[in-house]
Amino acid sequence: ETQQTLMLNGMRDRVVVQVDGQMKTGRDVIIGALLGAEEFGFATAPLVVSGCIMMRVCHLDTCPVGVATQNPVLRQRFNGKAEYVVNFMEFIAQEVREYLAALGYRSIDEIVGRTELLDVNGAVEHWKARGLDLAPILEGPRFADDEPRRHARAQNHELEEHFDVQLLERAQDVVAHGGQITIELPVRNTARAVGTMLGHHVTKAHGEHGLPDGSIDVRLTGSAGQSFGAFMPSGITLRLEGDSNDYVGKGLSGGKIVVRPPRGSTFAASENVIAGNVIGYGATQGQMFLNGVVGERFLVRNSGATAVVEGVGDHALEYMTGGLAVILGATGRNLGAGMSGGQAYVYKLDTDLVNREAVASGELELGPLGSGDAEILRDLLEKHVAETDSTLARRLLDDFEAEVENFVRVLPRDYAAVLQTRQEAVTEGLDPDGDVVWKRILEVTGG
Repeated sequence: ETQQTLMLNGMRDRVVVQVDGQMKTGRDVIIGALLGAEEFGFATAPLVVSGCIMMRVCHLDTCPVGVATQNPVLRQRFNGKAEYVVNFMEFIAQEVREYLAALGYRSIDEIVGRTELLDVNGAVEHWKARGLDLAPILEGPRFADDEPRRHARAQNHELEEHFDVQLLERAQDVVAHGGQITIELPVRNTARAVGTMLGHHVTKAHGEHGLPDGSIDVRLTGSAGQSFGAFMPSGITLRLEGDSNDYVGKGLSGGKIVVRPPRGSTFAASENVIAGNVIGYGATQGQMFLNGVVGERFLVRNSGATAVVEGVGDHALEYMTGGLAVILGATGRNLGAGMSGGQAYVYKLDTDLVNREAVASGELELGPLGSGDAEILRDLLEKHVAETDSTLARRLLDDFEAEVENFVRVLPRDYAAVLQTRQEAVTEGLDPDGDVVWKRILEVTGG
């Protein structure tokens, strides 16, 4: 269907089509190519070759053969080698060559989209499939026969026209030699991944730790497109007066993102959407201050970033493994599904909206903030006011001693046990990542 749709729209030669899903043999590769694929994704088979026995406990950190775990005791059981995967793929390649030779061709490129080479009689004549008409799949629309069947044109990403080009021109001296610069520009929602290319050059010049905080301060007005501030390293601050699309702060790697309504706006920011879905997806480090409500899947797979927001949609904090979320308003349903690390402070949390399985099993602890949590919350609220001029955060600070009682701390049980065990180890002068501490962690978590 993908092949036919691309051919119908005159786009087949502009893209490379990749197929995956239960690819295990050279025969699978050949069939995929004949149906229109040029690239082939192998996942499960190489994983098994590496030693995986499909226990399906990857998310529990209890993999018995040491493939999917950070536990050093279990990791010692891993006996896979890269050579095993190389050997497997060479067997796949050899089988592909044999099939190509049998068909009379020398390369995969020569057979891409050649559906006429597929023999379907054996399947159609089987009693279970008798009468099945495969013509729509194999032949497709007749009027697209003259269209190319494989990739032929290189894609032009038009990087020379990317929004970040002007940021790089102005910040090139800071990127090269350090210092500080403030850049003010308008932005439109056609500008995607603003700050990402700039971040690439910062990382390339200074390594994974980037520049000192505040080195490059970018102040934008308008509406930003998707992936605003994606993968941005330390040293870059993006401030946006307006709103943004999905994926703000995707993969954030140390930078700071501030999104607030335009100055002088008359609507209540805490009741209006400021950014789209999947904010902070896979973030590892950095800060986000969002003066408004965001969409679904807020901070999915966050592992280290801190974010303050005034309301979220469904499935917030899904698969979160680290970091801190402060939610000052309402949440959608299914909060904390698969959350195994990090923590959140949520104002007047409706516990019925938290993932039921996690609550019923005790995997998530819902309780009041401790004294240390309260100080962290106060500090973040003050920063939120300073960065976004949030009316809601200012109101909470005005009566903080009373309002802090309305916050609920969401904390994964095992994560809390691990933090406590590691802190005790540090107090005792032990290596928090050593075998002794890991054995203690296994005891307290039951893992």
